[in-house]
Amino acid sequence: MTPMLILFFKFDPAIAVGTDILHGAIFKSFGAARHRRLGTVRLRLGLWMLVGSAPMSLVGVWTVGYLTHRYGDGVDSVQGKILAIMLIVGGLAFLAKAIMHPVGPQKELGHLVNRDRIVAICIGAVGGFIVGLTSVGSGTLFGLAMLIAFPLSAKIIVGTDIFHAAALLWVAGLGHLVAGNVDVGAIGWLLVGSIPGVLIGSQISVGIPDRMLRFALAAALTLSGIKLLAVPYANQIVVASIIGGLSALAAWGVVRFFRKRGLAGPLESGPPGRRDLLPEREQPKS
Repeated sequence: MTPMLILFFKFDPAIAVGTDILHGAIFKSFGAARHRRLGTVRLRLGLWMLVGSAPMSLVGVWTVGYLTHRYGDGVDSVQGKILAIMLIVGGLAFLAKAIMHPVGPQKELGHLVNRDRIVAICIGAVGGFIVGLTSVGSGTLFGLAMLIAFPLSAKIIVGTDIFHAAALLWVAGLGHLVAGNVDVGAIGWLLVGSIPGVLIGSQISVGIPDRMLRFALAAALTLSGIKLLAVPYANQIVVASIIGGLSALAAWGVVRFFRKRGLAGPLESGPPGRRDLLPEREQPKS
């Protein structure tokens, strides 16, 4: 969202970050509730990450204000480059993890050991600072870190990340609102599309194969960073990648549709009138 606000709507990076964070707090709350009902949230893991991320996000918000006050408008371009680099690094790391890490059975994290709690707090502290500073992390770094540290499926990573992000972004978003880094009118228009979008997306993510979902997350991050850095032929790269991704998704949907039809056909076909095949004692009375 932050790259789109900067690239397409010409927001200053600081305002784009604050607006994205507070907007994310609202619409991700709807997504968190939906994922919770779908059973794709590990509540305790998300809460332990919040212990580290909530205070450090406020430190990140303060850092934005400090840099802007000290260096003026010049900090905007630096902040934009930091944002782009974080997106690319996160996307490439996600891609490497998707290729190297086999998809296995998900681990139940109902009872966290001390090691899990410490790792979760550290993930939250580092990611929370970056979220407050650049808005990146609420849907990137936390998911990447959880994917590396815990053997969870991608849909569980997505659900837990959204649940944690919803709580974290309320803290950071209110901080940006107090600091004057939020365009409230833009948030209203963004919510018109994002609330139904996140509800639909949460439902779809449950049915998408785990590895495909990981590649999609990696591609979204990397392409956003490439566009924001304005590398040569960035527009062509983004457009070609989007067309390729949508084509792959459409092909997967068609294959899945016909595969289901093929499995359902023999079950649904058969001689009509199964009543005569019931044992005599099970025949319904006339």
